[in-house]
Amino acid sequence: MRTLSVNPILTIGHSNHSWEAFARLLHKHRVDVLADVRSVPASRFNPQFNRSALSASLRDVGVGYVFCGEELGGRPQDPACYENGRIRYDRTANTDTFRRGIASVKAEAANHRVVLMCAEKDPLHCHRTLLVARALASDGVDVRHVLSDGTLETQDQAMDRLLASYDLDTEGDLFSCREDLVAQAVERQTRRVGHVDDNRTQRG
Repeated sequence: MRTLSVNPILTIGHSNHSWEAFARLLHKHRVDVLADVRSVPASRFNPQFNRSALSASLRDVGVGYVFCGEELGGRPQDPACYENGRIRYDRTANTDTFRRGIASVKAEAANHRVVLMCAEKDPLHCHRTLLVARALASDGVDVRHVLSDGTLETQDQAMDRLLASYDLDTEGDLFSCREDLVAQAVERQTRRVGHVDDNRTQRG
């Protein structure tokens, strides 16, 4: 079977950027298509990033818009993705819905420069890095995160930063490989920043 050739995939957080500043970041990194991976494509404090407004603004600057929140969002509807109301990214990554979303993004990236957008400024505070980018990287995709100053951070660099934040030393640990340590760090970070569904907690 022929392996799909995929361009590097970017991620970005809209944070509290003005539309003009955000558009400059997209232009700087030659983005063709923005894939919105928010489960809820709206921002109470930054309405310029509400789905309808964002889609129209992107069209004006020649960037396509695709909503992927149902497949790749951080708040999936599938109850199997939760444990006592708390999101489990490892479970989410194994669902058919999520894998379809990953396949769609990779197909889009075969012909276009794609950026995955969520809300959080720091990639390490967002499921786009802890969940989606990890899945893409495991499939051999080059993932790079657009930081608020316009610089790029690779997925490996982001994971190095995450490991350091939890004092998990890949050099000094003789009994754990990097992959295992990253999984530990991601699980701990998910408990800090991942979605908690209060309704599921009450039922659980």
